[in-house]
Amino acid sequence: MNRVAAEHPKVLFVTGEYPPMVGGVGRFTAELAGALQAQGAQVAVLTDEQVTASEESDAVRVLPGRRSWGWGILSELPARARAVGAEWVHVQYQTAAYRMHPAINALPYFLRRHGLRAAWTYHDLRIPYLFPKAGSRLRNWVTRLPLRVADAVVVTNQSDWEAVQGQVQRGQLHRIPIGNDIKSRRFSAEERIQRRAARGYGSGQLVLGYFGFLNASKGGLTLIETLAALAGEGRDVHLLMIGECVGASDETNFRYLQRVEASIGEQGLENRVQWTGHQSDAEVAADFNAIDVLVMPYEDGMSMRRSTLTAALANGCAIVTTRPLDPTPELRADSDLILVPPRDPAAAAEAVSRIAGDPRLAEKLRVNARKAARQFSWEVIAARHLEMYNA
Repeated sequence: MNRVAAEHPKVLFVTGEYPPMVGGVGRFTAELAGALQAQGAQVAVLTDEQVTASEESDAVRVLPGRRSWGWGILSELPARARAVGAEWVHVQYQTAAYRMHPAINALPYFLRRHGLRAAWTYHDLRIPYLFPKAGSRLRNWVTRLPLRVADAVVVTNQSDWEAVQGQVQRGQLHRIPIGNDIKSRRFSAEERIQRRAARGYGSGQLVLGYFGFLNASKGGLTLIETLAALAGEGRDVHLLMIGECVGASDETNFRYLQRVEASIGEQGLENRVQWTGHQSDAEVAADFNAIDVLVMPYEDGMSMRRSTLTAALANGCAIVTTRPLDPTPELRADSDLILVPPRDPAAAAEAVSRIAGDPRLAEKLRVNARKAARQFSWEVIAARHLEMYNA
């Protein structure tokens, strides 16, 4: 490969979801593809059949989608990559995508057989359901199979980096964070008052926010218990649930949403909770500016794999979230955000009260959040991917 070609790689992204499908990995892939194109790469995307193919002249070409992610992909995807002139095939992997079929995990081996270079981004390391009685050892082996074969492996956070150290047998391991899904906006005091009024909130009310899908790992039930604790103190407190509630890849999200809704009803909090539903990025950013505290009580701890977190940082939210299970060097506790134990609504309520009662602390958190978010810009993330492709 000559120097000019290397600096402008041709990449085929493979992803189980892509806009307008709802899901964080799809949004990530779209943002990264656009940022790579802006820096000279040529990018095409292969995804689910729910996504309409684009014109060949479009900046990021979306190919006709897949109906099945079964064993046929092992011959069909290398052929498709060759047809579009790709040098790299980069799989965006999450366990719940690709119809939960293990064929995708074997793809890097077949790409190599066809003379293509394979990159693999782990958006999570959860082990998949394969078939009845498939043990955890087999399921874990399937999840980590690409580590042995891919030319480049990307993880998005320190925890996953440490979990796969020493297992990348062929290529190189890279830690590249998730980028910010929601473009940063900064409201004036008057604009903030107007946005709160549009949502029905007065200046004297305490408005909590939550952003993103609801599932068992996101701590939705803890969130409602936190709201109940603050209301029980006599506070005029409200909760704004920002954005879509469930994603396209995991059906268990719907069942968890029902549990959260039941908890709201059981505690008589219906009049304190407002759901925005799906809305534009600009509207999400406006709501970030309107709330007082964003509460994200992840049950498995804060992680940089959470694009919801980076979006909130970029929009200057005062954030209460849970202590990470592993070191997170990108962020500083009590400076960029406030950390509490998982599944501890009393601690979360106390942290919210601390921010609400200390305007200087609230402002410090908002300013530092925006500063911390600079490392998650798509320009920076795309540049790091180009370095990886060109290594």
